Amino acid sequence: MTQAERRLWLIRALCAERLDLAGAQIPVDEDEQRAFLRALINVRPPEPIGDEFLGVQDAYLQERLAERGVVHLSELEPASKDDRLLLWRGDITRLAVDAIVNAANSQLLGCFVPGHHCIDNAIHTFAGIQLRLACAELMRAQGHEEGTGLAKVTPGFNLPATYVIHTVGPIVYGPAPTARDELALRSSYHNCLAAADAAGCASLAFCCISTGVFRYPYEEAAGVAVDEVQSYLDETGSSMRVVFNVFLERDETVYRGLLG
Repeated sequence: MTQAERRLWLIRALCAERLDLAGAQIPVDEDEQRAFLRALINVRPPEPIGDEFLGVQDAYLQERLAERGVVHLSELEPASKDDRLLLWRGDITRLAVDAIVNAANSQLLGCFVPGHHCIDNAIHTFAGIQLRLACAELMRAQGHEEGTGLAKVTPGFNLPATYVIHTVGPIVYGPAPTARDELALRSSYHNCLAAADAAGCASLAFCCISTGVFRYPYEEAAGVAVDEVQSYLDETGSSMRVVFNVFLERDETVYRGLLG
């Protein structure tokens, strides 16, 4: 199959699962088809699917990754203040590191909002539907929602990262983070690092946990992130390389100020 044929095959297969999409009009434009496929993946519940679908999906996602471009750790410049730390602005789903961190919600099943621009949505989209299935299995075994500040590890599936480490950061409800919020955010960073070490990871990329819709002020969150990562590396003697991945220019500016 060509990439266009794979995309149409996947769209038709996902539409066929849903009675409400019987006879749905498939867009002609390539970008609109990509958006439609992403939306179908986003809303699909964690239900088993056949090997044929997974084979076509994996081939499609690997080709999409090649089109978007993989970014390797060797391409990033270590921070001048601490060469164990690195900063990169871009799409975390392109990073070829041992593990990336996903800012998850307490359901741990990914974002179900079609085409939403959160990191949870992007990671599940480009990892493939296997990621939601793996998360659902973890949650079934656990039997309850994921607690704030903890960390769960899954394979990365079609991502260039070997693992995804899912953590639920604190939600700030008042005008400013409380001491409890800060402690929970530190726990997310600490537990992700510990989980990465336990999995044998030599490199880990963090997103900006709890900023955005969870309302933790980005400048304060960055300060907590850098301090907690450095403390963990110092206290444990871990040789892990840690990337702070940002997507917005404002966050890059803050981290550059902290890292040099």
